[in-house]
Amino acid sequence: MSLQGKTLFITGASRGIGREIALRAARDGANIVIAAKSAEPHPKLPGTIYSVAEEVENAGGKALALQVDVRDEVAVHQALAQANEHFGGIDALVNNAGAIKLTGVQHIELKRFDLMHQINTRAVLLCSQAAQPYLKKSAGHILNLSPPLNLATQWFAQYSPYTVTKYGMSMLTLGMSEEFKHYGISVNSLWPQTMIATAAIEFQLGSRESFKHARTPAIMADAAHAILSSANRSLTGRLLIDEEILRENGVTEFEHYRFAPGSSDTLMPDLFID
Repeated sequence: MSLQGKTLFITGASRGIGREIALRAARDGANIVIAAKSAEPHPKLPGTIYSVAEEVENAGGKALALQVDVRDEVAVHQALAQANEHFGGIDALVNNAGAIKLTGVQHIELKRFDLMHQINTRAVLLCSQAAQPYLKKSAGHILNLSPPLNLATQWFAQYSPYTVTKYGMSMLTLGMSEEFKHYGISVNSLWPQTMIATAAIEFQLGSRESFKHARTPAIMADAAHAILSSANRSLTGRLLIDEEILRENGVTEFEHYRFAPGSSDTLMPDLFID
């Protein structure tokens, strides 16, 4: 299970889970395309495409930093073409970029819903469509960071606009897995069992207090590594949970993934997880 020499195009890879997936693959000696908007430092959130590119190189991988807005059709096509030319192919697309606003229909601003739809659902379609010519040649992977299709009403009652855009990603996973099977392309989704401690979550919640109930992004990176290391569509069309796929790959101990190892605090299930 190694990604040595493989080329991964990761959206939203300047921080959080996307960055962690990039660094995990870099330790194998993979080529990483850091495709994100963050070319300049954010006043409250760490990381840029250039800082992650440096980390990737230091971890043993090769990096290409590209400033990309996943809402921009021309920019996405150009970025994938540039990545293909730079590394001589693309083996995996990781649709990690996301937007979140936990607000109901009554109070959501349409421009905010449009943003979530464009970055969550539409960008998965756009990036996957643009990457398909390259992935056909490599019989590669598409991995979407989206949840299981849990139809319990609690996940719709308070913030259905966000739920709709994330479930749209998961439905595209199921559809593309079938549509692209003749090309040998594997398509899966991945979602965390528990809250993941990221700067974006801290920014949303206003503090790190909840992190004692969270795991680190490393668990998602290891799970993504297991998915992207699979071959010949042995793993496709699944809406996977990080802990589930790691157990399938023989992992039985998860304590080291805690943000606060040894803590007795109960881990908090992520959204869409009963």
